[in-house]
Amino acid sequence: MGNSTGTIVRRWGGRAVALAVTGVGLYVVAPSLLTMFDAWPQLADVEVRWFVVLAALELCSFAALWWLTRIALTPGTDGEPRPEEDGVPAPGPPGWGTLAVAQMAGNAASKIIPGGAAAGAVVQGKVLVSAGQPGGAVASAMAATGLLGTAVLMLLPVLTVPALLIGPPPAEQLQLGLLVSLIIATVIVAVGVTALTWPRIVAAVGRALGTVIHLVRRPVTADGVEQALLFERARIASAFSGRWWHAVIAAAANRMFDYAALVAALVAFGVYARPAEVLLAYVVAQAFAVIPITPGGVGFVDAGLTTLLVVIGVPADTAVIGTLLYRLFSFWLPIPIGAAAWGWWALRHQPPQSAAA
Repeated sequence: MGNSTGTIVRRWGGRAVALAVTGVGLYVVAPSLLTMFDAWPQLADVEVRWFVVLAALELCSFAALWWLTRIALTPGTDGEPRPEEDGVPAPGPPGWGTLAVAQMAGNAASKIIPGGAAAGAVVQGKVLVSAGQPGGAVASAMAATGLLGTAVLMLLPVLTVPALLIGPPPAEQLQLGLLVSLIIATVIVAVGVTALTWPRIVAAVGRALGTVIHLVRRPVTADGVEQALLFERARIASAFSGRWWHAVIAAAANRMFDYAALVAALVAFGVYARPAEVLLAYVVAQAFAVIPITPGGVGFVDAGLTTLLVVIGVPADTAVIGTLLYRLFSFWLPIPIGAAAWGWWALRHQPPQSAAA
């Protein structure tokens, strides 16, 4: 009896805790979500062209992820063929349709299933493996793309500070944010290629960070941080060897097209704000999405982004409706699209006997 109870606790205890935390998180952010959804009728006043612009920008952001995954799954990126797995020759890179279905299905799962990114990775990996990609290659590719995406997100706050210092005055129109996104993307590519080309620079940065962190947390050492950064750099370099430029461009494009969508959502309502300040609000909001309290950071990202936009001078009502428009294309619409993609894939890969039944 005791063993049975212990097995149940081990199997379901963590899930129960995760569901409880998710429930509490949704309860906390429910008022802000309701406030945002109350502004839904105001979307009818938005010109149709802005819906087209946001859809195009978010499509480009997702396409950059498809490209990044394809690069990681392309055999022989370093000039050598990918080794056989379980005696089966390595296949070619997956088609764009497969990449799109896998990423959209995984993206939808990460936003509706407790477990967030982990659940989405399982769904995405399952689609890619079912399409004939080796399991080991898929696991390595997804780990590398996740690391590179995280690295770009962590680099953005560093780049936001000089952007705030040299940004245009508040009177300038927010349309300059599209130019800012291009400049930041170029800097990200330069920094990324530099890090992948010269490991000594990564080592120096790691030692510097470790020295600073050691002042606050004694267990953290400069050598430890240096080795950790070099290890992660080696994983990324191995996955994208021979195509570093392409990989870093794809990762930068994913973030900057998404940021450009936020800029467009605010411009649609005539907002005047410094693009660098909007970038700072975007970066902090994306950090909320990483916190695994609610799937996809739902509620926390919306409330945090709205609050930060108000802080930088955007009127409260405009911040709410602007956030709603942006999240409509970046968060809510991809869910039914991803679910439809998953259903289409499941039907196509259904065993013949099950289909007949």
